[in-house]
Amino acid sequence: MPMDYNFVVTEEESGKRLDIYLSEKIKGCSRTLIQRLIFNKEVLVSHAFPDESKALCPKSHYKVNPGDAIHFVINESKPALLVPQDIPLKIIYEDDCILVIDKPSGLTVHPGAGSRSGTLVNALLSYTKNLSTVNPERPGIVHRLDKETSGLMVIARNNAAHLNLAKQFSAHTVKKKYVALVNGRVEFDEGVIDLPIGRHKGDFRRQAVSFVDSRPAFTGYKVLKRFDDATFLELAPQTGRTHQLRVHLAHIGHPILGDSKYGRPSDFGRLALHAMELGFRHPESGVFVSFTSELPKEFIGALK
Repeated sequence: MPMDYNFVVTEEESGKRLDIYLSEKIKGCSRTLIQRLIFNKEVLVSHAFPDESKALCPKSHYKVNPGDAIHFVINESKPALLVPQDIPLKIIYEDDCILVIDKPSGLTVHPGAGSRSGTLVNALLSYTKNLSTVNPERPGIVHRLDKETSGLMVIARNNAAHLNLAKQFSAHTVKKKYVALVNGRVEFDEGVIDLPIGRHKGDFRRQAVSFVDSRPAFTGYKVLKRFDDATFLELAPQTGRTHQLRVHLAHIGHPILGDSKYGRPSDFGRLALHAMELGFRHPESGVFVSFTSELPKEFIGALK
């Protein structure tokens, strides 16, 4: 059944990118879907409803203005069938609300246009029928790790838990700690990389440090050990931009080892990035809980 959406931009909401504005207004609707609607000129922006004769079909980076009237329709189609697959899962914790899993490097989190199988979602569907359906295409998935990144993820087993956790991630109150091996000797013992990130102008599949059509991004780092030509870092992202850690470290001249997208050729057999700690308020009890993952064997071998 088609869903008709109408919004009028307030003074407080002005200045936001159109795709970001709409993704914030419609919780559970992916930004990718919204960008597709905008690209297909299905999102109309005018200054009065219902007259749309003078409406514009702006691009995603259009900055909304006070009084902008935005109208579009989402034709809800039944999502393609997601098939359960018996893929091993390393479960750190579980209860009726959540699962905390330790994702291996090389496992894609959810199905995309290129593949409907072999993902974490397929594995979760095989393990349990109790997963959130806020986004039916990505049952249980509240946040993501890149395919090459290993480490901790929290999975929602019902919609109330999903929305609670999503709010915590949006408010940046979730504690996240990563470790990484990077190229070169990092000079300072610790610091913060405060550089905005946006879509790469020449390659839509990549992100880049940019001061145009970008969003603030903050990464704290601490040197754990220096080697002749590499550094072992602890990373604490304060925001959650796509590829944030990889982009920030590459920009300051210390790309993560094994990063074929943002780095350089390396003997390290995978992306040397691991989500080692994850802490949040339990969506049911409200008690802050924290989980830790063991260092992957590839890291242990390299450090030795």
